[in-house]
Amino acid sequence: MRCLVALSCVVLLLVSGCGFRATAGPGAKGQLPFGGVTRTYELHVPAGVAHPTGLVVNLHGSGGTGAGQEALTHYDAVADAHGFVVVYPDGVERSWADGRGASPADRRGVDDVGFLTTLVASLVREYGIDPGHVFAVGFSNGAFMVDRLACERPDVFAAIAPVSGTLGAGVGCTPSRPVSVIETHGTADPIVPFNGGPMTGRGGRSVIVSALAMSQRWRQINGCRDEPAASVLPGADGLDVRRSEVEQCAGGSGVVFMQVDGGGHTWPGGSQYLPKALIGPTTRAFDESETSWQFFAGHAR
Repeated sequence: MRCLVALSCVVLLLVSGCGFRATAGPGAKGQLPFGGVTRTYELHVPAGVAHPTGLVVNLHGSGGTGAGQEALTHYDAVADAHGFVVVYPDGVERSWADGRGASPADRRGVDDVGFLTTLVASLVREYGIDPGHVFAVGFSNGAFMVDRLACERPDVFAAIAPVSGTLGAGVGCTPSRPVSVIETHGTADPIVPFNGGPMTGRGGRSVIVSALAMSQRWRQINGCRDEPAASVLPGADGLDVRRSEVEQCAGGSGVVFMQVDGGGHTWPGGSQYLPKALIGPTTRAFDESETSWQFFAGHAR
């Protein structure tokens, strides 16, 4: 158990950033007072884009920062290519209150659902973004958080892309409308187990839903009628990706599951930020950032 906790702590201290300015602009740091705390974030607005095509909220893992998530996911380049705004918020004590009760933010009773939806409203208003073009992507603790956002605020988020995270076993999910989901998980993830059950992270122990069960739950929630269509993306070193996809779902929603065979606690197409012995390997079969945006663009409201 001590080894697992130590491993979790090492993995979750990914990249750090510090400091902020009072106002935010393209490529700037920003702040937003909420709940008696000044919350901070990194913001990227493509140069010369008068009418952004959407807004992506990109959430870091436990122990990380918005700046670290920006570097890990290279989402700025995708935003520049497709003309959307991307924001990388900072969690309280480098964590998100995703409902499992196992993060510093959860233990402090932080209202991250409230903070993130307030931040979205502010950016949508400031940059004239279509409210039906708001999406969320997250890694690890951030992935648990985006699943919670979709469960509780489907009116705000049209689609989500959780990577290496699902939901706590005791976290309810009864959204009032469909939310499109593209979920990615490695079968050899040593931090967030692919098959669910008990896990130990930076904030303590929790019990989680398996990756396959989470995808199935979203298909049920969204009223998907057909069985998923399956395909395989060949990868190097045996890291093939099994993609299952169903689009015949309520309200034009869709659900995609990307199973990375032998994949670790990593961002597909991103850097191998720690040795494979600690977090498992990173697949190069697809680029998570570009793939998630293409999914978002096809599932706006």
